[in-house]
Amino acid sequence: MARIGIFGGSFNPPHEGHILAVREFQEKLSLDRVLLIPAATPPHKTLTANSPAASHRLEMTRLAAAQLPFAEVSDIELRRNGASYTADTLDELRSSFPKDDFFLLMGTDMFLSLATWYHPERIAAQATVAVAHRSADSAQQLEACAEKLKQALNLQTVFVENEYLPHSSTSVRALLAFQAAQEYVSPAVMDYIVKNDLYFSRDDLKGLSFDRLQEVSLCLHNKKRVPHVIGCSETAERLALKYGADPTDAKRAGILHDVTKALNSQEQLKLCDHYAMILDNFERLNPKLLHAKTGAVIAERIFGENRAVCDAIRWHTTGKANMNTLEKIIYLADFMEPNRAFDGVEELRRLTETNLDDAMYLGLTMTTQQLKAACREIDKNSSAALRWLKERKQNR
Repeated sequence: MARIGIFGGSFNPPHEGHILAVREFQEKLSLDRVLLIPAATPPHKTLTANSPAASHRLEMTRLAAAQLPFAEVSDIELRRNGASYTADTLDELRSSFPKDDFFLLMGTDMFLSLATWYHPERIAAQATVAVAHRSADSAQQLEACAEKLKQALNLQTVFVENEYLPHSSTSVRALLAFQAAQEYVSPAVMDYIVKNDLYFSRDDLKGLSFDRLQEVSLCLHNKKRVPHVIGCSETAERLALKYGADPTDAKRAGILHDVTKALNSQEQLKLCDHYAMILDNFERLNPKLLHAKTGAVIAERIFGENRAVCDAIRWHTTGKANMNTLEKIIYLADFMEPNRAFDGVEELRRLTETNLDDAMYLGLTMTTQQLKAACREIDKNSSAALRWLKERKQNR
């Protein structure tokens, strides 16, 4: 009787985070083999517009798995029509492995949504669910979910502390477009991606029309961020027309302002190193703010945007003293575009329609008050922007 791990996903693309996670699952669960199963049509998410054909994802997964002697790649879901439901896959695998123990391998986010999956009771009947979690994850939340699933489905769960690389396929796809993904995918996978021109890895993305720029850049975001990015771009264009800034620059800066937002803190820092960006101590300690700085560099180096667009992206999070009209517009469009909802946003929108400086002052004040309440340090550029705006207000 063998212990078989089943690790499914879109593998779009397969990256080193996947490989490290599988290695740790195999070691800590004493698995005899692990099946890596690319999904044809993932039921839990929609493949991005720049996703390669299933045949490419299958071949890349085979190349990535070559470094795992205990692993094999199965095309079981690619041969089946319709959505790639785990319950159907387990039923089909059981006919080939009638006496073996199945361990369904997944991360915490997938585990917490398991009750909503297609026929979770069939999953519970076929496999033990093995959940990789980092020590920083909430053990109480995971244990409560496991107990609920056990009561409802008799699901058997095992937790595996697993400090795997916290990369997402979304961030790796973005890094491929940014020409900075060499350490996130294996050399064999990288060669395959470049050879087949996948994920914009060989495309010249400079000087794109706005429609193409929007199409490409939206592929680099988490799906939930897309409405915000579109809302920011449309709001920025409208405000540019109102206040005499260049509307073309405004909508391009708006669509690119969060282009690196999918990257986590570690990836932001590595992207800074890749492009030799000089960081001060505050920036290294607060990497969540770096998406403005990295976004500006990517807008210039990858997309070939002009200085006005790049500067507007650079200052859209912290602001700075002596901001020009376009820079103020991008800061405010990001803050109060129609998808934003928080206390004070309507007043911010009202001020934006009457005086950009007054709106900037309110926005920066709100942000600094929140940071002070959380006992967090305030960026020196935000403080300088507030002083500058206060002086302008006094001199009006």
